[in-house]
Amino acid sequence: MLRSLMAASIAVMLAAAPAGAAEEVNFGIISTETTANLKTIWDPFLADMTKKTGLNIKAFYASDYAGVIEAMRFNKVQVAWFGNKSAMEAVDRASGEIFAQTVDKDGNPGYWSHIIVHKDSPYQTLDDVLKCDGTLDFGVGDPNSTSGFLVPTTFIFSARNIDAKKCFKTVRNANHEANALAVANKLVQAATNNSENLQRLAKTAPDKAKEIRVIWTSPLIPSDPLVWRKDLDQALKKKIADFIFSYATSDENEKKILAGLQWAPFKKSDNNQLLPIRQMEVNKALAKVKADASMGEADKKAQLAELQKEFDELGKKIAALK
Repeated sequence: MLRSLMAASIAVMLAAAPAGAAEEVNFGIISTETTANLKTIWDPFLADMTKKTGLNIKAFYASDYAGVIEAMRFNKVQVAWFGNKSAMEAVDRASGEIFAQTVDKDGNPGYWSHIIVHKDSPYQTLDDVLKCDGTLDFGVGDPNSTSGFLVPTTFIFSARNIDAKKCFKTVRNANHEANALAVANKLVQAATNNSENLQRLAKTAPDKAKEIRVIWTSPLIPSDPLVWRKDLDQALKKKIADFIFSYATSDENEKKILAGLQWAPFKKSDNNQLLPIRQMEVNKALAKVKADASMGEADKKAQLAELQKEFDELGKKIAALK
């Protein structure tokens, strides 16, 4: 009797379970612009990913970069598109692992951070913006943005021992699109941005893009990575990797979809991609310690020595990869 009841219960459970239900994978997308804009370029790609892998791929959008990082940390997101700075946070804090790198559709080996102003602005150079008299409103990127925050902080503010909050009247954090529109609409006098987003803006808001002028360009930034949780099931990783590395390699429609994301076919990558970004972070810390007038001389010397050692070791690792 008991055996019959158990068999009946199992039969009911099996009947209730959806036959052949696809495994769900959440794909995180950082907030470089409005979710509505991102959906237009990402939805076709993720639809193809669902179709080709047999997985149920769901887009995950958040209001800031930290939302996607935290979602990966708590396994609410299993795969994500990040910038290098946010990827570093995902690798260090959210069990992330880089497995692929985007490739610029025009063949560029990366992209560039910019400082932008209105086309009619009297500011012609970076020095004009950095007069630091507390009269300018400045737009900066998400704290986890590589091109909107880390790169300008490293190569402009830290390099010149400038505290942006003391230099400008206001400093406002926003995504790339919002900063570009703020400049175009004269809501801020200058802002950070990048070469990829300005190309996007020329398509999504061409009239606004024409109102913007670039006054500073950074050194080259490595192209964005794709990251998955390192504890993701190996069979799932294979399905995802097979899709990513074969996508848009021959199919013309796939090429159009990927071109909408401003990319050519992906290439393989790993966490070593982050070494230059880690070196920028250490360089930023070096500048901060050097400028700290409240720190004792002995303590400052010790911290600088430790940071310089870390900086040099990262430099050797980068050189070994070339």
